[in-house]
Amino acid sequence: MTGGRADRITVGTTSLETRWIGPGPREAPTIVMLHEGLGCVERWRDWPDRLAAATGTGVFLYSRAGYGGSDPIALPRPLSYLHDEAFDVLPRVLNLIGFEKGLLLGHSDGASIATIYTGGVADFRIRGLALLAPHFFVEDVAIRSIAQAREDFAAGDLRGRLAKYHGANVDCAFEGWNRAWLDPGFRRWDIRDSIGYIRVPMLIVQGTDDEYGTVAQIEAARGEAYCPVDATVIPGAGHSPHLDAPAETLAAVAEFVSTLLTTFGEGERHGR
Repeated sequence: MTGGRADRITVGTTSLETRWIGPGPREAPTIVMLHEGLGCVERWRDWPDRLAAATGTGVFLYSRAGYGGSDPIALPRPLSYLHDEAFDVLPRVLNLIGFEKGLLLGHSDGASIATIYTGGVADFRIRGLALLAPHFFVEDVAIRSIAQAREDFAAGDLRGRLAKYHGANVDCAFEGWNRAWLDPGFRRWDIRDSIGYIRVPMLIVQGTDDEYGTVAQIEAARGEAYCPVDATVIPGAGHSPHLDAPAETLAAVAEFVSTLLTTFGEGERHGR
């Protein structure tokens, strides 16, 4: 655990681990971070601390059910699990933490959840989306890499590496994500229609060496969006640009956040 305040919130009957860095929602805008399909609070490492320091915002992150130190879930996950998170869980989390205004920052599955929510709910509190290696539709490269991950989990060292972050939830975290994406029915999963309903600026950060997606995701966003779409493509970065190229990713996100805060009159008030 790095800086910030570790805590728990309860959504329905499910307890979720959380961490809050920096000022609270009544003192500054908040960036809510949504992790990837194998992520959790701890897998963000120290990047949220650096983000809070660079932007002057509060940063809130949590582990979804079945991940990290949060309560486990029953498997298999339904193929609608990303929509379920976006519409059933995320709005309750935002209300529980007293979210007033800010951004959603999502990585991979988390970016999909942020897109689904913002495209489906007219939430005036959301001022922008920062999406790291997002999935708007299923690419062949993603399926190949997810199938390879299954082999690495069964016979390689992936299970041990993930157990460091997920503990007793390691099988739940992996199987919930992997089985859903490899289900033949998931090949039809497509949220490009959600993009057209988003009315706030978007930033997409994509690595050229992403083993789960390509710049076709950026092209899809630009083709569907009516809102501004900025994109930063980082040479050599893989599926986790905030870890593969932390400085470059931080610079892109911090500039995007600063522009939004200035646009909405929050910059001077909070020291930006």
